[in-house]
Amino acid sequence: MQQPQRIHGVLAPVVTPFGKDLSPDGERFIGHCRWLTTQNCGLAVFGTNSEANSLSTNERIALLDALLAADVDPARMMPGTGCCALTDTVRLTEHAVKAGCAGVLMLPPFYYKDVSEDGLYRSFSEVIERVGDARLRVYLYHIPPVAVVGITTGLVERLLKRYPAAIAGMKDSSGDWNNTRTFLDAFARSGFDVFAGSESFLLANMRNGGGGCISATANVNPAAIDKLYRDWRKPDADLQQEALNVVRKTVGQYVMIPALKAVIAHYSKDPEWATVRPPLTELTAAQAKSVIDGLKKLGFDMPGIGEPPAKAAA
Repeated sequence: MQQPQRIHGVLAPVVTPFGKDLSPDGERFIGHCRWLTTQNCGLAVFGTNSEANSLSTNERIALLDALLAADVDPARMMPGTGCCALTDTVRLTEHAVKAGCAGVLMLPPFYYKDVSEDGLYRSFSEVIERVGDARLRVYLYHIPPVAVVGITTGLVERLLKRYPAAIAGMKDSSGDWNNTRTFLDAFARSGFDVFAGSESFLLANMRNGGGGCISATANVNPAAIDKLYRDWRKPDADLQQEALNVVRKTVGQYVMIPALKAVIAHYSKDPEWATVRPPLTELTAAQAKSVIDGLKKLGFDMPGIGEPPAKAAA
């Protein structure tokens, strides 16, 4: 049985395109994933900025199958599989592992608040045991601003002790560098890969033994983020970090998901990309113009976006 290789670097929680009837648009989804891979970006499909919790389990499976059928490399993928329902998490995780994905990004069950560490441990343990596949690599997803339920160092320690091969790392979207640093100091030397949840912390994360970042704006600025990931030891790394921060601030001046889609819609010349599923709403025309005008002042571009794969890679 072939073991998956560890996935490092920059990954995008790939935004999910929808048609006018609000159904997922597989063709646009495949096209965007292909473009991201030409920019050396990994695919954290079904992450927060993928509107994953607005997608059913069947829709996620269908989109993953569409990527596989289009020969998008599963070794570049880290699908989000964490759901409130244990059985949904198991089903999505099994499917990703059998597809050959490099790992899965797993939220804790996030509806019930004030759950104990024992309860969270049992939740992750049940998924690992029920999947029962030595190829499984779990990346724990810590995003307390959204999920409220978080990941603690004590929980990671317990899971690593019981499942050292399956527990591969985590994404820290706390927005608190001190929290990320705590996990790096505790576990990075043991091969536990810590991904920053924003490229704003990428340089600091790399300097402290991190694995890279899984960031919303990698959907629109993947090449520049990947460059810093590779150049973090170079003298101009701090300047690169500052430039990334300005782009992120420009895109993130409004709600991130509709802002990302507005940027893709503009640079791909495909207005339908702007569509989001309720309860989210699209940016107003004035808001979208503000984001695009800000990016233009920075000389920002998305080379190859919206072009056929062969031409985009040329």
